[in-house]
Amino acid sequence: MKQLFFTIIFMLPLLLLSAQGQKGAISAEMLNNMHSKYKESNSEGIENAIRHNNLKDLAKSRYTNGGSDTYFSNRVKTSGVTNQKSSGRCWLFTGLNVLRPIVMEKKQMKEFKFSQAYLFFYDQLEKSNLFLEGIIATKDKPMDDKRVEWLIKNPIGDGGQWTGLVDLVDKYGAVPADVMPESYQADNTSKMSGLLRIKLREDALVIRKMAADGANDQKIALSKAEMLNDIYRILALSLGEPTQEFEWRYKDKEGNITELKKYTPKSFYDEFVGVDLNEYVMLMNDPTRPYDALYEIDYDRHRYDGNNWKYINLEADIIKEFAKASILDNQAMYFSCDVGKQYDGKNGYLDMANYDYASLMGVEFNMDKTERIKTFASGSSHGMTLVAVDVNKDNKITKWLLENSWGQRGYQGHLIMSDDWFNEYMFRLVINKKYIDKKTLKILEEKATLLPPWDPMFSEEI
Repeated sequence: MKQLFFTIIFMLPLLLLSAQGQKGAISAEMLNNMHSKYKESNSEGIENAIRHNNLKDLAKSRYTNGGSDTYFSNRVKTSGVTNQKSSGRCWLFTGLNVLRPIVMEKKQMKEFKFSQAYLFFYDQLEKSNLFLEGIIATKDKPMDDKRVEWLIKNPIGDGGQWTGLVDLVDKYGAVPADVMPESYQADNTSKMSGLLRIKLREDALVIRKMAADGANDQKIALSKAEMLNDIYRILALSLGEPTQEFEWRYKDKEGNITELKKYTPKSFYDEFVGVDLNEYVMLMNDPTRPYDALYEIDYDRHRYDGNNWKYINLEADIIKEFAKASILDNQAMYFSCDVGKQYDGKNGYLDMANYDYASLMGVEFNMDKTERIKTFASGSSHGMTLVAVDVNKDNKITKWLLENSWGQRGYQGHLIMSDDWFNEYMFRLVINKKYIDKKTLKILEEKATLLPPWDPMFSEEI
């Protein structure tokens, strides 16, 4: 009896806590209140619809025209669309698609495509070297150090951004699509990328153990070179070895076939493109940071001996005026955005009025662009080529056209973007300096604010 008494006394606080509920937990009273409010809303019909149908289909707004107006007052002259298939190489397709109209106009060609597989080979090799050098630089830091942890989590990927293309083309040139065609692994990168990540993480542990055991820098460098031999082998088997020299000819618009000529990738780029990509500037619209300022992303590059990417942060309306000037001069641009938001895939239409989830759910979603960025609810996810703008009789921009790299999906392989959507979900635009005013270009002379590679705004486009 005495033992039972002490057991009850001991258990009583726990029983009371359980009955009352821990502070911050959902109580029975709260649950009852939720249930009552839901029943009062008489939502049975909506519940039936939502439980048995696709949310996007139900939320489709009757107030959008669905991209029915497909005409544009000003459009860059280009032809054909590309397809990145099951890969994250949108940045590479987009960057090369910026250059395609230049080649076609310069050589009077009806259509032309670059080889993405050629530059992708070197992209993966260079990124592997960049990662291993990062491991060497941090070999004496603990595994839970922020930079070491970030490196191990992100050894390599097939995503990227514009400055990666610049560094690759500067070093390796470019070749036509038929000189180094796409392989199955280029079109479907997940397995190859997974093998590269596993191998590089294994190599990272080897380097760190060598350092812990007292190996000198020369020995570690030699070991890194051997590790890159393995990476090269995986890439060569998966993508094919990049050509060093090739013979090529083409047919112009008139049907004339040119003389067969020998090229290197560098000489081909110089003759067919001949553009200094360092004359292009990346602009960003990031309302979480001060505008009219220069920023640099630490360690965000594709080559160890390349450049971190820098950007000028500007208000969206200023970026639009520069973009319009570029299109009027027949120059396409690299454009990146949060493509999945308010995206009507059937019509290839991006518009703020596409889907009304608030009315469907009876719940408001009120975050603005700044708040979405700060809470990781939005960020740059995909790169495309900006090729057209529509300006009405009042000189007001109504919509834009993006050349995508998803084959014929959307509107003939393109996405139509309303001007309002541009404001909310556009993040990066790369444009030639000649379309930017002197005041903005002056910002490039300032010392850039260095931001960490793990900042939420700087994920790679895929």
